[in-house]
Amino acid sequence: MSVATLGLLAALVTVGAALTPHSDTRRGGVGAVFLVAVLGAAAVLALATGRVGDWVETTGAVLAVGAAALGGGPIATAVLRAADPDRGPSRQGASDPEVLRGGTWIGVLERTAIAATVLAGFPEGLAVLIAVKGLGRFNELKAPVASERFIIGTLASGLWALACVGVALLLRS
Repeated sequence: MSVATLGLLAALVTVGAALTPHSDTRRGGVGAVFLVAVLGAAAVLALATGRVGDWVETTGAVLAVGAAALGGGPIATAVLRAADPDRGPSRQGASDPEVLRGGTWIGVLERTAIAATVLAGFPEGLAVLIAVKGLGRFNELKAPVASERFIIGTLASGLWALACVGVALLLRS
């Protein structure tokens, strides 16, 4: 079962790598649902596996960081679109990728840092990451739409990263 868990984590990395570069411009609902289902299956398998060898634990941690980094873009985009389903053509909404440009790649870095921080046993680093991200976007957050996108995207992205890390932590126990 531990090999199946690693296979599912590898699938998350692969699908996430395919979906992330286009996540801001393409609707990610189906891809996001698929990613969540695969992560759930990996968590169930990891929970049922029990204690594993060091190589499985290490591989699981590396794959969890990759899944966190690359799978979160479609998840965050789907959540942003769900938070703003009836956005009119004349107004910018929370799901508009032009608001807070560069969010896709900032999100990849953010999720990588979240996963690495938690796996390193330094959860206090999460506060530092969010503070640095907020300071970096401070001037842009004055617009209500931008602050809404920042909050929703950061929470969705962070929760995805923590869920991926949770699978790796389940493999350790």
